[in-house]
Amino acid sequence: MEKEQLKQRVLEALDSIRPYLQSDGGDIVFVELTDDLQVKVQLTGACDGCPMSLQTLKGGVEMVVKQKVPEILEVVAVK
Repeated sequence: MEKEQLKQRVLEALDSIRPYLQSDGGDIVFVELTDDLQVKVQLTGACDGCPMSLQTLKGGVEMVVKQKVPEILEVVAVK
């Protein structure tokens, strides 16, 4: 599948979980889809620096992205 199509599916997955992050005062920004199928995101608002942000990222964001876009290998947060 073309990288641009994968990116679009990732963006749709992120949009599906954005309301949950926003309800806690945070948000998520797509940064990059790497050639090795890693999604880089930035957690913003209340999510930036929150002690639970790693749990949110791995147990929430990554899980949803991988369910909707199984080709993705990992979701990582960048500053």
